[in-house]
Amino acid sequence: MAIIGTHMLLYSSQADALRVMLRDAFGFKSLDAGGGWLIFALPPSELGVHPAESPTYESGVRHQVTFMCDDIRATIAELRMRGVQIDGKPEDEGYGVTVMMTLPGGVQVMLYEPRHAMAITPSNTNAG
Repeated sequence: MAIIGTHMLLYSSQADALRVMLRDAFGFKSLDAGGGWLIFALPPSELGVHPAESPTYESGVRHQVTFMCDDIRATIAELRMRGVQIDGKPEDEGYGVTVMMTLPGGVQVMLYEPRHAMAITPSNTNAG
């Protein structure tokens, strides 16, 4: 058996607008799988497993999509210029700095500048 990658799904009431944002604002390359159904190439990913005894889990969150960056303030400025809604101000969580983004259709994802060792290296993080 060989796991060759991960495939994430975002469900949105504004799927076309979200696809445009991922392509244009985030710069993710894509291919058309047929009928305008875009599948996006993403930067390398990591998977963390957190214990259920946490405020996040207790709030109902079971899975989370997080886009990592190396300079959260610069990334926020650039994404805002490209029309991405940033919710609130970056928060220092100790392990890193985070802020939530609301994408078309009310899809919430986290923007995250980690301060811990990463399983991926900066040299292999470019999806575009």
